Amino acid sequence: MKTIEKLKSIALEAGKIVAGGYRAHKEVEHKGLVDLVTQYDVETEAYLLDALGKEFPNYVLVGEESFKGSYRHERAIYIDPIDGTTNFVHGIPHLAISLGVWEGGLPQMAVVYNPILDELYWAAAGEGAYRNGSRLTVSPQRELQQSLIATGFPYAKVNRGVEYHWVIQTLTDLLPNIRDIRRLGSAALDLCYLAEGKTDAFYEIDLKPWDVAAGILILLEAGGEVSNTSGGVFDFDDKGIVASNRKVHKQLLKYLEPI
Repeated sequence: MKTIEKLKSIALEAGKIVAGGYRAHKEVEHKGLVDLVTQYDVETEAYLLDALGKEFPNYVLVGEESFKGSYRHERAIYIDPIDGTTNFVHGIPHLAISLGVWEGGLPQMAVVYNPILDELYWAAAGEGAYRNGSRLTVSPQRELQQSLIATGFPYAKVNRGVEYHWVIQTLTDLLPNIRDIRRLGSAALDLCYLAEGKTDAFYEIDLKPWDVAAGILILLEAGGEVSNTSGGVFDFDDKGIVASNRKVHKQLLKYLEPI
């Protein structure tokens, strides 16, 4: 079995836990004032750590709910058991399991699976990006004014600090110059939707590696572009990420103050 097929198989199996939990009573705890976690986040990650540890013994496993320490490793798998936990808790079917395999600072394989809608996105470096067998290609849109842009709001917004003001100012500057904004609640799926051509660009601040590690490769393999808010090469240490169909990237950056 090809390695990407093993990764897909593990995600599909984990999806059974998430789908079962989606329809069940949830025990909700708070990691922060508005940052939620459920028993299904923990249970799904435990399964993923066990399964990935057996199939990928030479990789450091970096999971959202369990990992402590550095994000930087020569060979790592970045794991988000449920990207979109708030949607999960509220019964909104926009959520995903996200698995991103990186080596030497570059993405090699990726799987993003929404078990509620049964949408499986995946990519392997140099082999293209796919959803349920159909190859993905970014949108042909070249005009920012006609672009649909996805974004998200950081948990730090509750402090009304620099992150909050950056988000508000960016929306103020950007909104009149685009078709519209979508805030759907899962960065992993935002990147996949961009890869699929449903949206034309995406930006967000204060994300973690497990939020974007898989989606980045899926987007790149579909012909997209990723940078930080200064337009430079994106790094996990960057405060913000900007992604696009490549054609509107420079236009979008003009409205995003580097952070």
